[in-house]
Amino acid sequence: MPGSREIRNKIKSIKNTQKITKAMEMVAAAKMRKAQERTRSTRPYATRMLDIVTHLARANPEYKHPFLVKRENVKRVGCIVVTTDKGLCGGLNTNLLRIVVSQLKEWQGKGIEVDFVAIGNKGLGFLQRMGGNIVSQVVGLGDTPHLESLIGPVKVMLDEYMAGRVDEVYGFYNRFINTMKQEPWQGRLLPLQEYYYDTNLQKVESTAATGVWDYVYEPDAKVMLDEVLTRYIETVVYQSVAENIACEQSARMVAMKAATDNAGNLIDELTLIYNKARQAAITKEISEIVGGAAAIS
Repeated sequence: MPGSREIRNKIKSIKNTQKITKAMEMVAAAKMRKAQERTRSTRPYATRMLDIVTHLARANPEYKHPFLVKRENVKRVGCIVVTTDKGLCGGLNTNLLRIVVSQLKEWQGKGIEVDFVAIGNKGLGFLQRMGGNIVSQVVGLGDTPHLESLIGPVKVMLDEYMAGRVDEVYGFYNRFINTMKQEPWQGRLLPLQEYYYDTNLQKVESTAATGVWDYVYEPDAKVMLDEVLTRYIETVVYQSVAENIACEQSARMVAMKAATDNAGNLIDELTLIYNKARQAAITKEISEIVGGAAAIS
């Protein structure tokens, strides 16, 4: 059994760690509320954007934008992987990257090559260690993402798709369900799909998926669709980053609370061990005094 001094030092060290995890829990809780509000505010906009895009796609059947045309032979796909910049958020990144690896193996088994866009430092480091072909990246987005920071990496992938070097584009990110639940999600971004997923990850068809629509385009349909569809993809990526940040803060708050509670339990156990060691030392000293007194008498 370690001595009383070693146990006392260990308890002191754990208490210092507990203070840090408690502070991080409180900071994450404060940031989580803002991140959740941002996430909820982006969802209606993205849903409405999908309706508008579907309207435009069906309103002008004589022109089909490349974003709306499904290609028969898929030889190369692009993946936009959204992870966090920092750790200490439980298994959030691990669960997402596990899905990325599983899907990558499936594509490789079919002979399909994969390009990656890494958003977030954790995903970037993982893809580099894995040897993935990273065509663009962005890190250090902070707690408040800005669309200007995401346009560049997204445009690289869109240019690849427009040039025909990439046949499909997929997105990978963590979807925010509630404070205690975050789900890793993957889905096809291009060619565009006429549905989205609600907060329970259930497929919901666009309200514009049926019907006949007609518009007057200014200057023309091609320019309009180019601008609107590109804006829509940028909106989807921005929403995925906002969702991932909300997941990050929620997961970090839960993880730091668990760490704080575990530290408290460990302190209680060590305190009990310390008291036992201290009592054993006192008993030993008393026994030595009594034994010495008996020997003298």
